[in-house]
Amino acid sequence: MTAITVLHPGAMGVSVAASFAIAGHDVRWVAQGRTRATADRAAAAGLESVATLVEGCEHADLLVSVCPPAAAVDVARSVAISGFSGTYLDANAISPGTALEVASIVAASGATALDGSIIGQPAHQCDTTRLYLSGSAATVLADDLNGGPLSVLAIDGKIGAASALKMAYAGWTKGSSALLLALFAFASEMGVDDALLAEWGLSQPQLPDQLEARAAGVGPKAWRFVAEMEEIASSLRAAGISGGFHDGAAETYAALARFKDASPPPELAAVLEALRTGGATSE
Repeated sequence: MTAITVLHPGAMGVSVAASFAIAGHDVRWVAQGRTRATADRAAAAGLESVATLVEGCEHADLLVSVCPPAAAVDVARSVAISGFSGTYLDANAISPGTALEVASIVAASGATALDGSIIGQPAHQCDTTRLYLSGSAATVLADDLNGGPLSVLAIDGKIGAASALKMAYAGWTKGSSALLLALFAFASEMGVDDALLAEWGLSQPQLPDQLEARAAGVGPKAWRFVAEMEEIASSLRAAGISGGFHDGAAETYAALARFKDASPPPELAAVLEALRTGGATSE
């Protein structure tokens, strides 16, 4: 049994924590500063909480950060200030460069850093979600954490390798969603949306059906995709590749930020209107 504390668990983080608990570990989450929705999700998963980050660090051999990518560095700093000296796993959608920055921050307090990335939906069923690990202890930790619905896989490479995999994967999946919605918003603005749908029906028959699904799927989460697209753009530039497209994807998702956590999710027409107006609401 490993003592694990999961930091800032949203829908994904709670499922990761629950998977580790199913695998036989003593898993806690930090209640300090979290919303009632987070507490309700954690309670539904049967997870115990600790009140503060300091208590979470004292409890844990392993700290796992699952938070919006824009917060990853600040979370690492708060852990370093606490003096945590166990193993710190950053499992956020960040660039390899940011992963190295996080590792440097937590190493200052004596912690051992590991790089992680999550691909898939919240891990409520087996074979749907994978946590990739890279770094010196990745293989040992992967063996330790498997046993729940979440598949934990070690890949070759140092800190930054797991994050690079996430950047490449999400650069396509979320980047292509932004491109599809932006181009259809353009077609709608120009009055050729029906003609485009007809042409897609002939030459790209999968696209019309994807429009509604992608609008509903990305709308409530677009606010957190902004920083992820920026991390992808930074990753590409660091490799000598243009990051301009993902800068544009970040702007696209920023225009949809008003749909944060919307339930029910927005319809396609509302998403198109937000893209046409740059996110401004009509009077």
